[in-house]
Amino acid sequence: MLVAEDNELQSALIRRLLLSEGHEAVVVHDGRAAVDEALKRIPDLIVLDVMLPEIDGIGVCRALRRHHDIPVLMLTARSTEEDVLAGLDIGADDYMTKPYSPRELLARIRSVLRRTQRHGDGGDRALRAGDITVDPVRHEVRCGGRIVLCTPGEFEILLAMAAEPGRVFSRQQLLQHSSGFDRASTERAVDVHIMNLRKKIESNPRKPVRLQTVFGVGYKLVGGRGAS
Repeated sequence: MLVAEDNELQSALIRRLLLSEGHEAVVVHDGRAAVDEALKRIPDLIVLDVMLPEIDGIGVCRALRRHHDIPVLMLTARSTEEDVLAGLDIGADDYMTKPYSPRELLARIRSVLRRTQRHGDGGDRALRAGDITVDPVRHEVRCGGRIVLCTPGEFEILLAMAAEPGRVFSRQQLLQHSSGFDRASTERAVDVHIMNLRKKIESNPRKPVRLQTVFGVGYKLVGGRGAS
């Protein structure tokens, strides 16, 4: 795993926690080093502080999402709903505010790892809805034959919806499938996931034909084929 935290006491604490759980842990103290190490090592998870020198955590997460869906748990002293949604919008998988308890941090890390690794045992079949394929074994999404890079939270939502094409899911139901954010979860967080998914699978995200809104209820994934 990779820890990107400029506070040496905090980074040492996180490293000790990860080692106690049997994980390898590499520590960096600035955003540029975080991007370089993440792209070189492709870690199982990144614990990423928002307030980093060189490149802040938001910039690091944005840079990584252009290449990989590495799970990211963000740490920040900012705790407003808008800050949480900003983290979601650029692809974070969970978000913890400082100060935090070591036990809660470990619980969040375990939760993210379970969500991102539980489909790798080869026991699940690929799901299809129109020209969208969600493969839980490969943790892969294809739309019209092209690979779509999704964050683990986006993948979980799409997987749930692809299992029942045409079913209308409420925001609360989708929130249960999406990434953690236990302390500050809101139904608006689901809207951010849906907005990001539409940017990836719709030819015109403003007029979605695959991932549709059912006003007053929630969202559904339909089998219709979008224009290429």
